Amino acid sequence: MSIEEELIRLVPQKETALTVGVFDGVHMGHRYLLNMVKRQAQQDNLLSGVVTFKNHPQLVVHPQTRIPFLCTVEERVELIKEMHVDLVAALSFTPEVAQMQAQEFLALLKKYLKMRHLVIGPDFALGKEREGNFNLIRETGEKSGFSVSSTPPFFLGNDMVSSTCIRSALSRGDIAIAEKLLGRRFSLTGEVVTTDKRGHSLGFPTANLSLSPEMLLPTDGVYATIAQIAGHSFASVTNIGIRPTFNSNKRTIETHLLNYDGDLYGQKVKLEFVQRLREEHRFNSIAELKAQIERDIENTEAILCKK
Repeated sequence: MSIEEELIRLVPQKETALTVGVFDGVHMGHRYLLNMVKRQAQQDNLLSGVVTFKNHPQLVVHPQTRIPFLCTVEERVELIKEMHVDLVAALSFTPEVAQMQAQEFLALLKKYLKMRHLVIGPDFALGKEREGNFNLIRETGEKSGFSVSSTPPFFLGNDMVSSTCIRSALSRGDIAIAEKLLGRRFSLTGEVVTTDKRGHSLGFPTANLSLSPEMLLPTDGVYATIAQIAGHSFASVTNIGIRPTFNSNKRTIETHLLNYDGDLYGQKVKLEFVQRLREEHRFNSIAELKAQIERDIENTEAILCKK
């Protein structure tokens, strides 16, 4: 489906103030930008709108690049909608879109989404070879009947908020920084799949989550987490890694739910990461491993009691 075929399905009831981007994670910087769009829309009696891309443009322009996502497209759209934006357009970024001139893409927004104002973030550019910088967009708008404004980089204290900074924090296991920059706990959602039931044999049954390979995982280790299942919350201990005690070389994400008794196979589980407890270790015996798991559970209960 072409971008015009996707856009033609969207019929704004009146003219719009828009912003465009991937918005991976919908972090605090994105939220600041979205609030600016809403404010502009209210000021000019327009609808507020967000144009996001289902796939990352860099993966199309540079196919060898790997950019792990902080949330799925569905989660991203839902998070944007929670900001009470009037219109969310999730479009496919195709090789054809990558070859569009900036003016051509802007003309589509003007034609189908009735754009009257465009709010852009710092270092924003669109169009082939990122030719559409602020000056070109402004000049295009003067000819086509829309205005443009830009927002500066967004900081929380000394930390600049960006998806790249959040990925970096998670790669270090710094859950606190990731939560601060996101404005909420980092989470992963997956379906529970069958395993070798190693945890069950140890007395600590675990749910093994299947995730999209596009999703970012925090660095290997053991984490205090909260599992969300069908509207209910459970304290949980989550291990990300290769289970070196059992000579495994497959990276898995397993979570042990505290005070839960039931079969989770096939269910969807959302894990909210609260704190990293420790690195993943190889233990000399099963008894040592079980003793450490007991300590992990105690530490998790203590941490979550304070939250």
